[in-house]
Amino acid sequence: MSYADWDSKTVIGYRAKAPKVTRNASDLNAARRTGAVVATEKKTTGGGNKGHTGPDHQRIAKLDRENEVAPPSKVNPTVGKAIQTARMEKSMTQKDLAQKTNEKPSVIQDYESGKAIPNPQILGKLERALGVKLRGADIGKKLEGPKKS
Repeated sequence: MSYADWDSKTVIGYRAKAPKVTRNASDLNAARRTGAVVATEKKTTGGGNKGHTGPDHQRIAKLDRENEVAPPSKVNPTVGKAIQTARMEKSMTQKDLAQKTNEKPSVIQDYESGKAIPNPQILGKLERALGVKLRGADIGKKLEGPKKS
């Protein structure tokens, strides 16, 4: 047996350590004490607003502000007053009207106060239940029967 290379050794079952990312100073100092190779990198984009990284983000933001979509229109206050007066004439509460139209009492309250977004289906139900016109030109007028031709 000839042993030509006495200075090298072969270790079986030994794996090289994978690089480890550490966030605290104690682990970093421990690695430096053991003589491990330590590399530190500073994140360049950490903590920034990624949506506003371009040079012309102010121009784009201005365009966004100019193109704002208008909020949906609310029910006309005259519709709310017409609902309220017709309901009072029939001596109904908001809860009674809600049950008759299969809606929640909060929906009736929103329509009477003018906070609701107009929905033709709900307005149609309210028109039939109260017998009052709530859409078109003559709001508050009593509904006539079906047209005969």
